[in-house]
Amino acid sequence: MASKQMVHMNQGQGERSYARNSGIQNAQQNRMKLLIERAIINLCSSSTTLLPDKMVIADLGCSSGPNALALVSVAVEAIHDYCLQLQQPPPELCVFLNDLPDNDFNTVVKSLVTLRRCDGPVVVTGIAPGSFYERLFTSSSVHLVCSSSSLHWLSKAPEVLTRNQIPAYYIDEHARREKLPMVLGAYEQQFRKDFRHFLELRAKELVPGGQMVVSIIGRHSDGIAHFHIWDILAQVLSLMASEGVIDKAKFDSFYVPVYGTSKEDIREVIQEEGSFSIKEILVHDFLSGLDNTLVTPSWIANQIRAVYEQIVVQHFGDVMDEFVRIAERRWGLDRSLLQEEHAGLAMLTLSVAKAR
Repeated sequence: MASKQMVHMNQGQGERSYARNSGIQNAQQNRMKLLIERAIINLCSSSTTLLPDKMVIADLGCSSGPNALALVSVAVEAIHDYCLQLQQPPPELCVFLNDLPDNDFNTVVKSLVTLRRCDGPVVVTGIAPGSFYERLFTSSSVHLVCSSSSLHWLSKAPEVLTRNQIPAYYIDEHARREKLPMVLGAYEQQFRKDFRHFLELRAKELVPGGQMVVSIIGRHSDGIAHFHIWDILAQVLSLMASEGVIDKAKFDSFYVPVYGTSKEDIREVIQEEGSFSIKEILVHDFLSGLDNTLVTPSWIANQIRAVYEQIVVQHFGDVMDEFVRIAERRWGLDRSLLQEEHAGLAMLTLSVAKAR
């Protein structure tokens, strides 16, 4: 994303790494599998004669760890199975993995060899570092775009807030409730601008009839937009500011470029932009598909740390050990807070096709 903030997940394979703390994202990728398989069938069966002789697949916001290859692996396997069923030669495949330049691509590159198989399609792999809010590929060259748990990240925090020094999250509850509609309105406008731009870029890069399968962390449609999807992070940081662990002025100037949209907003932006037809939009509870015994205060704190540590440390300094301690104390005293603070969140999964 075109932001001055350092936006990447915790690198490596250690206890604090995204590779070891991305169970929520993995569960969402599993829910995307069927839609990716359907998209492949649509692509392969759209020709009136033979299969395409070559296909390009891209995962935008691939991150690192075991999830980095999950979506493209599903697509490659689906192509292989389809060709085997029809007894046709498979197309040559080119697979691109995209994320911001600070992503842990060293780990990703080492795992790319697993995409190759002696009895499967020819697979050429590549890395495409950069923001998915910029052009990444040549015109009409990509057949399938996948993206999991990435598009809720904005290109930047809303300028109307940062320029006017309006806090995104007030420590005082009364002030927070009073200002929240304005704050969330600014975030919503930034999301709509970014998402429309994303669609315009991908429309240029996809072939006619090209497919996209995307998941976004958002909110349930029946819930009023009364929270940030990073509320759970902000609430712990506000406690830290109240207790003097972090500077209150720094907390007031902390902005996370993330917005949780709704199914209706996504549908509206897609229809307004006009390049894509909607095939499916699915909504799931945020923590569905997970073993409930895993969802402990410690587990949630480490999941949050793996995603947000770089942004937090860049702004506040090395405070994440204290963040985890306070988070575990807060949720350990009242486990119901974990459910309450996730209640409005949802995973939105959509499948769209570019007009021919």
